[in-house]
Amino acid sequence: MASLPRIRRASARAPRALADQPHEARQNHVRRLEAHGVTWLDIESPTEADIAWLAEHYDFHPLDFEDVRSRRRQRAKIDEYDDYVFLVLHFPRFDKRTQRLQANELNVFVARDLVITLPNEPMKALSALFSRCESREEERAQIMGKGSGYLLYAIVDAMFDYCFPILDKIGFKLDSLEDAIFEGGGEEIVRDISNVKQEIINCRKIIKPQRPTLRQLERHVQRYAAQDLDIYFDDIVDKNERIWDLLENYKEVAEALEATNEAVITHRLNEVIRVLTILSALVLPLTLITGFYGMNVDGLFFADRGIWSVLFTLALMVGTGAALLLWFRRKGWI
Repeated sequence: MASLPRIRRASARAPRALADQPHEARQNHVRRLEAHGVTWLDIESPTEADIAWLAEHYDFHPLDFEDVRSRRRQRAKIDEYDDYVFLVLHFPRFDKRTQRLQANELNVFVARDLVITLPNEPMKALSALFSRCESREEERAQIMGKGSGYLLYAIVDAMFDYCFPILDKIGFKLDSLEDAIFEGGGEEIVRDISNVKQEIINCRKIIKPQRPTLRQLERHVQRYAAQDLDIYFDDIVDKNERIWDLLENYKEVAEALEATNEAVITHRLNEVIRVLTILSALVLPLTLITGFYGMNVDGLFFADRGIWSVLFTLALMVGTGAALLLWFRRKGWI
């Protein structure tokens, strides 16, 4: 099979300096913050008009704009050019519409003194960080005063910090399920375990592919930082590994809870079957006796003694049942 031709990626030119923003750039879609020589543009859920505006003002590669425009989730990656870096990262987000964890895609352009964030859906952690930098001068100086590389670190770090409350909720659900299993939840427990397992699987699908990307992040953006960022991006890698370790533990716990729940259900079913079997074993000889004495046959033993025949039959049935119960107890069946 013939190999597909490779796309030739020409070296992109440096992004042009941002001119005075036109009226359409001042819409709510494009939030702009400038401090200490660094510009941060944040565009939530970019539209075609937003992308066209970016293409007009910045000479980023067309394939990067295509990745931003695409509605299909891109893989986590870093594309490095002569004058900027384009990266794609993913973070979990709880979707209230589907009641499921979904992947939020964050596209970022990083150049000298410029960071552009383009989340495909609103991200609370990113919006909160932007608002804090906008309203608090001290935090703005701390985050944006060390170059665009450090600003990128602060953004990614805030996004990973937001992952831990989501993992805490999963852990709380697992703890609640562990208590509910022995309280007789029935089919609801099976459904809840399935939902938690689905959340863990979705998180793993989001976190795992970008692990190698994060390890390369510091090397690609170091030139845009005013100081050595190695220790900072190592901290991001550590957080990602901690998240992965938690997901591995949660996966094992969920599988153990599922096995325990199945064992509990099987045990309860065995108890029901045991009780029904004992009742059947008790009723069977009694049914035999009543059937025997219920036959309309002349001369049947003790059948012509009136009330005494009834009492004899009852005594025989009670004695047989008591003997069977005593035998079952001696066998350890009850």
